[in-house]
Amino acid sequence: MKKAQRLLSLVSAIALVAAFALPTTGFAEKTRLGFGGGPEGGTFQYFSNGIASRLSKMLDNVEVSNMASAGSVENARRINSGEIDFGISYSGDTYLARNGRLTNDTNKYPNIHAMAFLYGAPAHLIVLEKSGINSIADLKGKRIAVGGAGSGAAAAAQRFFGAIGLWDNMNVEYIGYSKAAAAIGDGLIDAMWVFAGFPNSSVIQAAASNKIKILSTWETGEKGGAFEAYPFYAPITIPAGTYSGVDYDVMSFQDSALWVANKDVAPEHVYNALANIYTKEGLSYMVKVKSTAKAMSVESALTGIVTPVHAGAQKYWKEQGLTLTADQMGQ
Repeated sequence: MKKAQRLLSLVSAIALVAAFALPTTGFAEKTRLGFGGGPEGGTFQYFSNGIASRLSKMLDNVEVSNMASAGSVENARRINSGEIDFGISYSGDTYLARNGRLTNDTNKYPNIHAMAFLYGAPAHLIVLEKSGINSIADLKGKRIAVGGAGSGAAAAAQRFFGAIGLWDNMNVEYIGYSKAAAAIGDGLIDAMWVFAGFPNSSVIQAAASNKIKILSTWETGEKGGAFEAYPFYAPITIPAGTYSGVDYDVMSFQDSALWVANKDVAPEHVYNALANIYTKEGLSYMVKVKSTAKAMSVESALTGIVTPVHAGAQKYWKEQGLTLTADQMGQ
């Protein structure tokens, strides 16, 4: 009888342990990660919201929250402080932030690590075919619209033209893209600078009203030392036929929008996030979110990255057969 009682007690104890243990397996605490995007309606916000939504659905015990932001520089600062975990920042801003070279900000932000290239913003340098301007050197003394004051386009123009010695020898006009497209046709400016993905609506507008030329910028920038001074710029070809009347390839340069993370985000979270998004299904999903995501691929994943890559991302990209540079390895 005592043996039977002991056996019954043991069975009851095991049942009691199981009763408490089983429910907890389905309720593991979720890891919550913040993802900094950009202003409402902007490309950054489409990407951050799309990635956050997919990862929250597809990754076990991880919830990623999309967070509105002023954009690239704010994301770099907030990621550095750990206020957010993931974000989108231009390669240029990431590089300058890490090196204490942001405009009016000499603080260094060393905790930003890159994960992957998302898409590029290439330079367009447009003149009218009848202008007589056939090279970048011909812009000396000319009127050029570089985008609104304080814009990323204007900053990129000052870096590029400053490096090749033209910035102080041109008549710079701080005019937005749409107004510049009208102004070039009216003869109010000689050239317009657009720093955005292609095809760009303002360049299309200019080409619809006038016969235009787009000057190649890569070779001049390379010879002039622009890309040595600003190594985050990468070459890009704007294909022939992208714009009406421009039936030749244009060799230009671009800044790269990067998926970035705080260096202390667990490597497995970064690895799993990339392993989900950079699949055939994940990339197809991203293109549906925003057509700009057509630029995303495993092959292009390290484009324009000149700063350290997160440890979890390093592991993933090496497994995909990519070779990282010393800068990307953080050496």
